[in-house]
Amino acid sequence: MTIPLWPDFVMANDLSPDAFGSEVDEACEEIESATKGIGANRQKVIDALATQEPTKRAMISKRYMELYGSDHKRFKHMADLMAKEFSGDLGTALEYLALPPNQAECLMLKKAMKGVGADVDVIWSIMAGRTNEEMEMLKKTFFQMYDKDLSRMLAGELHGNMERLVFNCLQAAEEGYDPEFHTPEKARDDAEAIHAFGQGRIGTNEKGIFKILCSSPPQHLELINKEYADKYGYALWKAMEKELGGMGEKNLRRATLYLVGMKLKPFETMAKLIDQACRGFGTDEDLLTCCLIRFQPHLANVNAAHIEEYGKNLHDLIRSEAGGKYKTLLLTIVSAVWPEEGM
Repeated sequence: MTIPLWPDFVMANDLSPDAFGSEVDEACEEIESATKGIGANRQKVIDALATQEPTKRAMISKRYMELYGSDHKRFKHMADLMAKEFSGDLGTALEYLALPPNQAECLMLKKAMKGVGADVDVIWSIMAGRTNEEMEMLKKTFFQMYDKDLSRMLAGELHGNMERLVFNCLQAAEEGYDPEFHTPEKARDDAEAIHAFGQGRIGTNEKGIFKILCSSPPQHLELINKEYADKYGYALWKAMEKELGGMGEKNLRRATLYLVGMKLKPFETMAKLIDQACRGFGTDEDLLTCCLIRFQPHLANVNAAHIEEYGKNLHDLIRSEAGGKYKTLLLTIVSAVWPEEGM
């Protein structure tokens, strides 16, 4: 199965306040006192939210509205309070941290589809490489939050092969691994089919490739990759780079490589996406924020992969790319799972 990003606690949708405990109430009190009056205390809110792992943040999000919702009747979620009190990259990040992971990703998608021109990188990085269970819950949560169908919203923002890729991901059709079905023979057939859809014909059949990639469980995709490399001399990554999209479809290649990577090398793939958010002319703060918050449960492994691949830990990367309290918040998110030496 593809690696999950959300905690079991969230997937079970068991947010009973009886199990929250005093620490959650204390964090809620800190947030309430830090946002009262003129001028919110940014550091106190960062300390209350960014230091928590996703399960605890989900508890804080729900409990805060139970304790103080009557004082904030125009707010539906604690994220609405963050949007009111904070602005810029810091405010956006705090909005996401103030929601359970499934709701935070829905807000990320909504923001990515707001205005003229969608933030395609944020969209495909959320939609690709997900477990079936998370994808189904994501679609359900989006409708509950915004009374709109996620697939229809995406259809209005995406076009061509990127739309085909994302809609294959939306189907939540990854097969459960069955060694009696996912045999070396089937892997060989699928490898040949991918080659026939791409290298073996004039004009790539992207739809056929996407269907195989999305439906294959990681164990089977690993076999496909081996069979492909044995027969054609290079791995699936190289095949995707050669076949998918022309000069104007760099995002399609990146998205497809991300899909394959999340199944075969998830931590290295997460590290690469974080690094890509910081490359080029100026940091892509929206993508960087979404990555660090979404990947937080796995950031210890991602940090190790980033050091191995790029010779720099995530703390140093963030220091070189972000500033102010936004930098403080991102460093706190990483330190919650990988504390810096001497800190």
